Amino acid sequence: MHHKIVALIISIAIISLPSVAKPKVDVLIIGGGASGTSAAIAAARIGAKVTLMEQTSWLGGMLTSAGVSAIDGNYHLRGGIFGAFCDSLAKHYGGYSALETGWVSAIQFEPSVGASILKRMVSRYQNIELLLNTTASSYSKTKDGWKVVAVKDNRKVVITARILIDATELGDVAAACGVKYDIGMDSRRVTGENIAPENANGIIQDLTYVAILKDYGPDEDKTIDKPLGYDPTLFEGCLKGVKDKETMLSYGKLPNGKYMINWPTHGNDYYADFIESSPSERLKKLDEAKAVTLGFVYYIQTELGYHNLGLADDEFPTSDRLALIPYHRESRRIHGMIRFTMDYASKPYDQELKLYRTGIAVGDYPVDHHHGRYKDYGNLPDLHFYPIPSFNLPLGCLIPKDVSNLIVAEKSISVSNLINGATRLQPVVMQIGEAAGVLAGLSIIEGKDVDRIGVRQVQRVILANKGYIMPYLDLPVSDPHFKSLQRIGATGILKGTGKPSGWSNETWFNVNNEVTGSELVSGLKDYWPNVDFTGVGSGNLSVAQAADIICKINPSVVIDSSKWSELGLDGYDPGRKIKRGELAVLLDQTLNPFGLFEIGMDGSLVR
Repeated sequence: MHHKIVALIISIAIISLPSVAKPKVDVLIIGGGASGTSAAIAAARIGAKVTLMEQTSWLGGMLTSAGVSAIDGNYHLRGGIFGAFCDSLAKHYGGYSALETGWVSAIQFEPSVGASILKRMVSRYQNIELLLNTTASSYSKTKDGWKVVAVKDNRKVVITARILIDATELGDVAAACGVKYDIGMDSRRVTGENIAPENANGIIQDLTYVAILKDYGPDEDKTIDKPLGYDPTLFEGCLKGVKDKETMLSYGKLPNGKYMINWPTHGNDYYADFIESSPSERLKKLDEAKAVTLGFVYYIQTELGYHNLGLADDEFPTSDRLALIPYHRESRRIHGMIRFTMDYASKPYDQELKLYRTGIAVGDYPVDHHHGRYKDYGNLPDLHFYPIPSFNLPLGCLIPKDVSNLIVAEKSISVSNLINGATRLQPVVMQIGEAAGVLAGLSIIEGKDVDRIGVRQVQRVILANKGYIMPYLDLPVSDPHFKSLQRIGATGILKGTGKPSGWSNETWFNVNNEVTGSELVSGLKDYWPNVDFTGVGSGNLSVAQAADIICKINPSVVIDSSKWSELGLDGYDPGRKIKRGELAVLLDQTLNPFGLFEIGMDGSLVR
């Protein structure tokens, strides 16, 4: 509890500062990281008046300020604000091929470039007030929203807002506002995940203080001073599992002769029991993490012979040239309206709750946990790259159980420790932020509390802005039938198939496959249980047979060559077998199950 005592001391200390009271805003976002920036854009786009508060001088969090400028996954699932960010990177560097500089990622960039792009994206909206170098110190609930006290330029800033979004790296806002949460590994008895430990513990993933090295030329010696306490044995295994030192270094190669140093194998990962520490304890542990990174840099320069690679002088605006913040892979995980676990990701259609219907973000990265620097690493469960297909994340994860009109984003959403290893990645977190902003904006526009906004409302806005709600690889956002496929997938009337596939997992709607009558009727009965489907065979359906089934539900529908063409479909032939993609368009455009049936946060139909 002593972190709360320290917070109280800090609050008392700022009372004497000169105070500025700002006009009330609709949405206040604490944290300008990957999710906070997306949340601000999404809420402002709907029309909400937004204040985005960030304690550093950069936007982007782990993408930029933490230096992890190698995007993990979603290379073929680029949509929404995340997709727009990626497109801006490609435009800056001259195409997507120019981003494939290192082997850990297909999208790598200089952190300073990412920060500049995100700031430009935010600046397009006049209804976003950006407060950089601003630190929130206290939060209190009011009759109609929130009151937040912050410090900027040695002045106390008081902000009142209707909706509050926690987009901090560690879930500090949620904790201060009384939200219940978990830290560390969950018990398998609680989550049902069979590779989770028998008993819960407080062990979190390693953090990393990233460095960006720059090639200054073969004749330059940029070797840093030997760090205090330097221990080369920490790094002697850094080439384990790779061909040679060049392969290790090119892992995080960036454009313009730079290298991201975020190496997990005997590199600069660092274990720290960090989350509940006081501010002074956090600073001490971060100094220790920085020392490990500087030690690894020194090792690369001396033991591996890269004297020409020095800390980049044109990246981070810090005195030590290291990242502005550490890369936190794990934070608090709130108790939300819904808790997403690894089983829901691995077998979404086999679970009691139909959470796949409520998706607001998608990911395709495997379950990846870093624990190599933990002192008892050998006795931990093996959590590396547990196989899952690509997945979608339910809206209810963002909404705390017990605190109203607070939305939680970034890595502190309501997920299990295990699946956090896949939901923590940059593409997913940016989408989480976009969904949080949409939810907040709709709450403002409709004058309803956050938990009264319908799932389908949020999903419709995401789709309208070319975002994904289902993780299907079949159709890109540019395809005219993308939304139909996404909507029908989210009803579950026709289901996709997923498979683990290394570092880029897959789920397919299988648009060109045929459809059986039994599969279609099984899906339709959830929505129209009173319709008589007698006589529908179990074999693959023709175009005419599929049309007949649709007419059993809506007799006014006429599906002929004219209608087929009107819907943008090709090759009308009543006698041939219908394809799944074609059927999805027909179902969506003639029956509209996505629009007609609201669903609850648990995926159940609200009749």
